[in-house]
Amino acid sequence: MYCVGLTGGIGSGKTTVSNLFQDLGITIVDTDVIARKVVAKGSPALTALAQHFSPTILTDSGELDRKKLRGIIFSDASEKAWVEDLLHPVIREQTRLTLTASKSPYTILSSPLLLESPDAALVDRVLVVDISEDDQILRTETRDGVGKDQIQNTIAAQMPRAQRLAKADDILDNSGSLDQLRKRVHALDLRYRELAKS
Repeated sequence: MYCVGLTGGIGSGKTTVSNLFQDLGITIVDTDVIARKVVAKGSPALTALAQHFSPTILTDSGELDRKKLRGIIFSDASEKAWVEDLLHPVIREQTRLTLTASKSPYTILSSPLLLESPDAALVDRVLVVDISEDDQILRTETRDGVGKDQIQNTIAAQMPRAQRLAKADDILDNSGSLDQLRKRVHALDLRYRELAKS
């Protein structure tokens, strides 16, 4: 199975790019989606989080309050490490199982922390979705309704842009229109299908 790792900074448009590949019949394994599943209501991981941080990190309906948890872990490195130690092995195992089940010509593994994690070993090629830091901030503010400081903390916690670009096999510029992005994804899809055959 040929696997392309898709990554990029917060607000770069990874989900839009994933959706465009999915429209072309490609299986997307998204670690963010898997991460949400492993902390679903009633899951062992969510119980452990609530015991560690207190039930105040839960919403009234018993779901994880992601905004509250993000606020805690991006301002305290030791708490961030604790959460990663709890969740990353569970997410990684689920990711491997989902990749193995894929039947498309090649598979996209979408992961914001692909290059900082052992997930990089699961891919044959790395595709980085790229926009400027100013655009990252603007798009994330618009999408998530969070403050600039919190977004900058997230950017600072991720691999620096220059380092991420240096590790890329392919760079997808997402500063233009959706139509331009769609054309670039179509070109990459043809290339990946050829690479998967060989």
